[in-house]
Amino acid sequence: MANDRPTIIDFVEKNTARYAEKTFLREKVGGEWKETSFAATRTEGRIYAAGFMALGLRKGEKVALISEGRNLWIFMELGILYAGAVNVPLSFKLESDADLLFRINHSDSRFIVASESQIEKVRRVVGRCPAIEKVIVLDDIPLQEGEMYVGELRKMGEAFLREHAGELEARIASVGPDDYANISYTSGTTADPKGILLTHRNYTANIAQCNSVVDMPEDSVMLIILPLDHCFAHVAGFYYMMGNGGSIATVPGGKNAVTMLKNIPVAIREVRPHVMLSVPAISRNFRKNIEAGIRKKGPRVEKLYEFALDNAIKYNREYYNAGKPCWKMWWRKPVKALMDRLVFKNVRAGFGGRMRFFIGGGALLDIELQRYFCAIGMPIFQGYGLSEATPVICANSMGKGRARFGSSGRTVLPMDIKICDEEGRELPDGETGEIVIRGENVMAGYWKNPEATAKTIVDGWLHTGDRGYLCKENRRFLYVTGRFKSLLISSDGEKYSPEGFEDSLTDGSRYIDSSVLYNNQSPYTVVLVVPAKAALAEAVKARGLDPASDAGLKAQLDILQAEVDSYRKGGRHEGLFPEKWLPAAIIVADVPFTEQNGMLNTTSKMVRGKVEKFYGARIGYAMTPDGKQLYNEQNMHALKQ
Repeated sequence: MANDRPTIIDFVEKNTARYAEKTFLREKVGGEWKETSFAATRTEGRIYAAGFMALGLRKGEKVALISEGRNLWIFMELGILYAGAVNVPLSFKLESDADLLFRINHSDSRFIVASESQIEKVRRVVGRCPAIEKVIVLDDIPLQEGEMYVGELRKMGEAFLREHAGELEARIASVGPDDYANISYTSGTTADPKGILLTHRNYTANIAQCNSVVDMPEDSVMLIILPLDHCFAHVAGFYYMMGNGGSIATVPGGKNAVTMLKNIPVAIREVRPHVMLSVPAISRNFRKNIEAGIRKKGPRVEKLYEFALDNAIKYNREYYNAGKPCWKMWWRKPVKALMDRLVFKNVRAGFGGRMRFFIGGGALLDIELQRYFCAIGMPIFQGYGLSEATPVICANSMGKGRARFGSSGRTVLPMDIKICDEEGRELPDGETGEIVIRGENVMAGYWKNPEATAKTIVDGWLHTGDRGYLCKENRRFLYVTGRFKSLLISSDGEKYSPEGFEDSLTDGSRYIDSSVLYNNQSPYTVVLVVPAKAALAEAVKARGLDPASDAGLKAQLDILQAEVDSYRKGGRHEGLFPEKWLPAAIIVADVPFTEQNGMLNTTSKMVRGKVEKFYGARIGYAMTPDGKQLYNEQNMHALKQ
């Protein structure tokens, strides 16, 4: 293939030869971390490709893959791609039969690869998947009819290579940059998710684009705690690290997602990564766990921590302007260095002590969370993208002039970007409209959905459906303000993106786990909050109140009200958001948002429509005089649950 438009196979061949004996993969097996070299990774990919060919997999055919992140996930992807076929990665967080059935059947998958933790889901639906010929199981467990162990596939591959090595080489040579590599399904926020067609060149183009915004020193270690099925983990994770001579480690899986979550802190301490991929939901949990640990050390340590945090945040400002103006900030720098040694060094030790930064994606990251992690010496650099762009569009990164907190970072190069109004006219820098991009990272289209493709890609330009603006001072920086579909509309027709307030309220409060702002041409805005019940109970107990008593419940509601009021005039967050859009009523949720109930999608993003439907009656009640009152019976009852 031409060097300027390489396939993923070209990319893997080049980099596994370049870094042959270096460690690429780290995986915990039998209680010990095992290392796999770049060269061995390539070898495994080729063996499994031969195995798939021995099974009869033809060029362009589809293989569905559902598993937690592990070495075999990567070997399977490489095997499928080297065989000229298309990987259909499915989220291991998918629970409903309907979600799995739609994706397997819609993609025309011929085989399914599944891990032990996922096989029961597959067994429930495979009888309704007429095109499926075989299920390949990644773990050595008792098999059922129509299943085979991956070790058997590997043996078939070794035999095929001995007898038909030339056939594999011919298949590899037949793969071109415009051939499909993945069908990546959207997160399932609608009844029929779209299958995003990503080509080999989409991936290799976006990997090269990433190098225009983020530097990754050779031999860096990345811990991937996100699902490998999403192309963010593909590009920003294992392919990006492969291209830069780094290594990746995956969090040990378990029987379910809860076990995997418990394994994250242990993996961080043992791997001691330099960088991690994260999403806002995980970052918020990290912060809450850090602060819970600080509180346990007593009031003196907590006060020192709060002083250190306040000083560092004021010094760092928005990162690009840290320490300015010098005449005003000169004393904060030495204090910051001292506090870093006394306080934050110990915090970072809990993350292995080598962490340089996180790469944040998946959803908008509140500026307060960005300031917080930078203050403790482990910045989270917000990026932005979407699967249709393979996915990276922009990112902040370490270094002078490379980050602005509040922004989603510098746009990747080469790529064209413009901001358009509702009529499609280009807007000047600084004005908010739809983010529209053009480049080799733009998907080939939606599988079997030409109508949606034609609406989304117009004359080569991808219409993202996201709102944002380009920085006036430096148009390389993009500020993303929210989704068009999530806009609030007031009774006078004015529109507003709610995500900024929702993220700030959640990130800035230890008493609120999630929040949703609502106004659909209503007389006023309301906010639905999922309370952090343990923290609220602890706070009212400290006042000598029983959390379950009427007085205790009202005191908890007062705390929630104070958190919302902190954005009003005189509050600590005054001026962050327009007063007009601040909520006039609070709804206390009695059911948290989870993937199981559909109110979170598989990347832990809140599904607004599902939340609004589930809480429709409560929202309606909040628009009545009784429901507008803080101490209404439904709020009191929700806290009792």
